[in-house]
Amino acid sequence: MVAQGAHSGDFDYRSRSGAPRDDLPAHLAQQTFAVVLAGGRGSRLKQLTDFRAKPAVPFAGKLKIIDFALSNCINSGIRRVAVLTQYRAQSLIRHIERGWGFLEISLGEFIDVVPAQQQQGETWYRGTADAVFQNLDLLRESRARLVLVLAGDHVYKMDYALMLTEHMRRGAAVSVACTEAPLESASEFGVMAVDAGQRVVEFAEKPARPAPMPGRPTHALVSMGIYLFDAELLVAELQRDALDDTSSHDFGRDLIPRLVAQGRVHAHRFADSCVNMVGDVPYWRDVGTLDAYYEANMDLTHVVPELNLYDDAWPILSLQKQLPPAKFVFDDHDRRGMAVSSLVSSGCIVSGATVRRSVLFSKVRVGDGSLVEDSLVLPDVVVGRGVRLRRCIVDKHCRLPDGFVAGFDAAADAARFHVTPRGVTLISLDMLGQSVHARN
Repeated sequence: MVAQGAHSGDFDYRSRSGAPRDDLPAHLAQQTFAVVLAGGRGSRLKQLTDFRAKPAVPFAGKLKIIDFALSNCINSGIRRVAVLTQYRAQSLIRHIERGWGFLEISLGEFIDVVPAQQQQGETWYRGTADAVFQNLDLLRESRARLVLVLAGDHVYKMDYALMLTEHMRRGAAVSVACTEAPLESASEFGVMAVDAGQRVVEFAEKPARPAPMPGRPTHALVSMGIYLFDAELLVAELQRDALDDTSSHDFGRDLIPRLVAQGRVHAHRFADSCVNMVGDVPYWRDVGTLDAYYEANMDLTHVVPELNLYDDAWPILSLQKQLPPAKFVFDDHDRRGMAVSSLVSSGCIVSGATVRRSVLFSKVRVGDGSLVEDSLVLPDVVVGRGVRLRRCIVDKHCRLPDGFVAGFDAAADAARFHVTPRGVTLISLDMLGQSVHARN
């Protein structure tokens, strides 16, 4: 089953400026084919991606990271989507097939899961551009006017239709979505410079010394890894790139810089199409490190979280398993099941335990006398009696024995588990010497 309430004509969604979207060229979203790149390992998430691709990592209690890109497509009216997978793809494939099969095939709507198949030669995907090149048949079959290339591992809410409109009004060949990032973290992204007409005049992929924005020396303008191409141009460029032995076959390293040099790339400001603004700042997170993943989830426990998951006009859809409601049992003075400032998902049972500022994913059990603080407990975890957790991430299926303690002694944790630079302790099945038949 899938969450109900997908974006439809009933909503008069307006851009940040308040302008209605009724000036969208007729059927433009229907003429767009989206390609979601979801094959990356995400090695900076350490053991969380040992047995799953980064887009399949659980998020926000009941979602997967990839649900944000897919929900943005559906809410924006783009209902022809291909998800390109490669690394540890089984759980991702299962999630999409079981949770995203609600589109109307008879109307040409679909989300196809496309495993790497060596369709062009005998190599696996050599880069992001090569991944799309090896699936050119999908682009040709779609007969799309525009191709939207997305990353499947970012957390944000964006109306792609506004980007399509701007692209067409400008007569652009390529548009790249961009946002402002602090200079100290900008080296993790493609950094660009634009002229007065928002044409990209410089582009550097992950530079060691990012160039600051004019008039804002503390920030750089960075690419979000969201690219919109005229379909014919993209096919031609991918074919040309495939024949270039000096290319790394990557959008950020090769195709985009080459097209920038030709003056064919425009920037699209994310602030103009973001559905989730925090004051004047658009919400977008690359949860590529354990600390970033932890902090983005923990933010959801705040009284007013930066990421709004309670927006009926722009729902984040996902596979919704049929589970019973969360349950809290016992109300004695020294044995009270309770959760404060926390997200507790369906199927959870908190039995005479205390949960504070934490996220319990589905089907978590917390035993008598346990204390869970500032932690993420992923699905199907069993927390025994008298357990104490603080600033921990506990991976799926773990069984924490009675009296288990983590997050209070960094040196002791580092000897058994993985401790991040910001002091978050990751606990996985392998670290506990446990195993499960199917890890996903």
